[in-house]
Amino acid sequence: MSAGQTLGMDILTVLQQVDHRLFHRLFQQGERGMIRPLAKALSRSGDGYLHMLIPALLWLLPAQHIGEFCALLLVALTIERSLYWILKNSLKRRRPQALMPNFRSLITASDQFSFPSGHSSGAFLLATALGVVYGGPLVAMFLWASLVALSRVVLGVHFPGDTVAGAVMGTSITLLTASLLGIS
Repeated sequence: MSAGQTLGMDILTVLQQVDHRLFHRLFQQGERGMIRPLAKALSRSGDGYLHMLIPALLWLLPAQHIGEFCALLLVALTIERSLYWILKNSLKRRRPQALMPNFRSLITASDQFSFPSGHSSGAFLLATALGVVYGGPLVAMFLWASLVALSRVVLGVHFPGDTVAGAVMGTSITLLTASLLGIS
């Protein structure tokens, strides 16, 4: 193995160790008070229903730019879901429950692999699309998306790195799609 390959493997090992330590700390924080029930509710809010509900509500209201928003959401989701599926099924990073002996997640994940987090990607995609088209309370939208991502770690179905990758993916795809569609 070359020196460059060894350095690359060392960096990945360190990143994985940091990811695992951060996972344990965040998961343990979930044991306090009402954090886990709140995490379950936040996680559910990232299940994808809002991707359909928000356009429907905007359609019912006299909202401007509904066509732009729906086009952005549809194209970005198509790209994001395709890339998500390809990455998840080719990288095959196992979930915390599969990697750590005697650990049980608090919910059952919808699929086998964890990287990237689809809930995080979808939440950041929706928050970014709303921000691009409508502006408004960006802090609130990104706070919700961040809490969805955090909930996935607190519930034990993702490592923090999975959710960060999902957040970057969802945001980036939406911004790129908006640029390609000429939506600003």
